[in-house]
Amino acid sequence: MSRVTISDVRAAGFCVRGARDWFARHGLDLRAFLKNGLSEQEALATGDALAAEVIRRKRERERPHG
Repeated sequence: MSRVTISDVRAAGFCVRGARDWFARHGLDLRAFLKNGLSEQEALATGDALAAEVIRRKRERERPHG
């Protein structure tokens, strides 16, 4: 499974300030995320709909359009 990055969050239309709040709410390390990303599995394990939406949009962007 791939990693979600801050670029994916931005591309999904969410802001960094919102990401900061989201990471705090879920007890996750924002600085580590900014440096290394977060696995899709870890993001989905939060059960949060925003994480699922970022991943859905990431996969949609990465899907080959042939």
